[in-house]
Amino acid sequence: MNHWIIAPVILPAMLAPLIGFVMRHDISLARAASLAGTLALAVIATGLLILAADGETHVYKLGDWEAPYGIVLVLDRLSALMVFLTALLALVVAVHAVATGWDSRGRHFHALFQFQLMGICGAFLTGDVFNLFVFFEVLLIASYGLMIHSGGKERLQAGLQYVVMNLAGSTLFLFALGTLYATTGTLNIAHLAVRMAEIPVEDAALVRVAMMLLMIVFAVKAALFPVQFWLPGTYANAPAPVAALFAIMTKVGAYSILRVHTLAFGPEIGATEDLASAWLFPAAIVTIAVGAFGVLGSKRLMPLIAFSVVGSMGTLMIAISAFTPEATTAALYYVVHSTFAAAALFLIADLVISRRDTDALVALPPTVQNGLFAALFFAAAIAMAGMPPLSGFLGKLFVLDVIRTPGQIGWAWSAILIGSLFTIVGFARAGSVLFWKATSVRQSDPAEGEAMPTPPVPARAMELAPVFATIVVLGLLAVLAGPVTVYFERTSAQLFDRAGYVGAVLGSDLEG
Repeated sequence: MNHWIIAPVILPAMLAPLIGFVMRHDISLARAASLAGTLALAVIATGLLILAADGETHVYKLGDWEAPYGIVLVLDRLSALMVFLTALLALVVAVHAVATGWDSRGRHFHALFQFQLMGICGAFLTGDVFNLFVFFEVLLIASYGLMIHSGGKERLQAGLQYVVMNLAGSTLFLFALGTLYATTGTLNIAHLAVRMAEIPVEDAALVRVAMMLLMIVFAVKAALFPVQFWLPGTYANAPAPVAALFAIMTKVGAYSILRVHTLAFGPEIGATEDLASAWLFPAAIVTIAVGAFGVLGSKRLMPLIAFSVVGSMGTLMIAISAFTPEATTAALYYVVHSTFAAAALFLIADLVISRRDTDALVALPPTVQNGLFAALFFAAAIAMAGMPPLSGFLGKLFVLDVIRTPGQIGWAWSAILIGSLFTIVGFARAGSVLFWKATSVRQSDPAEGEAMPTPPVPARAMELAPVFATIVVLGLLAVLAGPVTVYFERTSAQLFDRAGYVGAVLGSDLEG
């Protein structure tokens, strides 16, 4: 066994309590440890990405117990890609949090940050559904603390809604796991694929109930209609670096749908065939509409960005709902693009709002570095909206190209194109108010006896570096679309190779 496979889980799991108990009173030491650990995670994730590129499914057996009775972690191209994406985003967010001082507004930011990484990486690597639940709870508990970091009434209210919604999702998750185990006798994903193929269609009613319960749970995580309402309030009120990190959390739900429903419930499984797609597609269409109208009607910058994330998840789910290798390739490209596009917008918003003292979309005197912030906002906005030359245009083009089913093409193309138009209009309105209309507003002279307000401090290089890094990634994703897509095609082919996955996890000699 390759012990590096468990390193993305073990490293933050060991670092988090060390920071939380030993370094909580020394912010400099906590910053150094957290940044070093996140950088190490990025290096390890890069190594795992290279390891998985050989096309094999690598299995790590905890305690050397054989599956399906033992706990296993599974590394293939898809899980390696998601861990790598998480590590890169985490490094960008950690640098921004340190550079802007967000981490100093509470003692436990970096400890919670590392626990969050542990949960996310574990969810991507686990080979059974029960441990997927366990890692969900780890990342959610950490996200509760990060959500209310630095306090405030609105943040606490949004955090309460977030907690209640996810507790309901966790309860449904347990019901689904109990039902699934009662009907199949296993929760290992590979073993589920074997058991599901053996269940006759006429005896699969309870299994279909369990599958739909899991779908609802994953839809909650992915902010899919009709359970998307928690996301705008949560993301809009979370600290900006936390909201940027949360850009990967919705992808955990999308990944879970891809992994579990493709292997265990997907094509060629008669008991549940086409059931997931029939529910996902219309929900994705409505999710795009919710996001588009939210962007168009937002009066504050942070909710506007949050609704754009909702719309992007709808576009992603349209591709996933097809459950074909070609559509999955488009979905993977869009996963990477939308993660960095959302992170870029939240980080830029933080730089702008901290110098305007409000995220209300109203004309105010031009802030320091107005032109630079406008250019960065413009680049991230066109990426999220799907305009050339950045990766958003290619991402949506890929999704449109793979949705050609007669009953779906009209709905999908109309939703994506009209939703993109609304998103463009919403971001154009926000940008003009924030940066261009601001030039016509001048700060009035202070009244007699009043002090001149302190001018905003220009953003330093370390504050700007994370934003530039995300924009560069979006540019490279467009320039290198050819080789990147080839890797995603191979990733999709491996995901749909059910026999290869089952053989690697369970062994080819297992029967039943």
